Amino acid sequence: MLSIDNKGTNLNDFDLIIIGASIRYGKHNKIVYEFINKNQELLESKENAFFSVNIVARKPNKNTPETNPYLLKFLKQISWKPKNLAVFGGKLDYQKYGVFDRQMIRFIMWLTKGDTDPKSVIEYTNWEEVDRFANFICSIKDRKGIS
Repeated sequence: MLSIDNKGTNLNDFDLIIIGASIRYGKHNKIVYEFINKNQELLESKENAFFSVNIVARKPNKNTPETNPYLLKFLKQISWKPKNLAVFGGKLDYQKYGVFDRQMIRFIMWLTKGDTDPKSVIEYTNWEEVDRFANFICSIKDRKGIS
């Protein structure tokens, strides 16, 4: 596993590339877009997957690649079409944010009828879905003989 900003890493050395990105203020980090644009041809030549982590995915009607508004918007903004997709809810820990960010997140959660208690730590990640995705990725590796 490596981060997008790993300098000197040759992506050609990998048979499977999985990109994961979280939402911050309604957007994936611009570095993710830049990485995908720079490496699109290579990504398309490999087995690949993309997953998004966002609090909106806590809602049953917004927790799949077909229904998550952030993932759908992201896919419209890039020309790469990942072969495999997933969406996970993530964790909300108000105390880890500064005052401004905490208030903004509370406001957004209030608008979306979520928890607004500034002392809350809520795990929205459906770990069974994470396991299912990981097992699916492993099955790709097995089918394709990827080490």
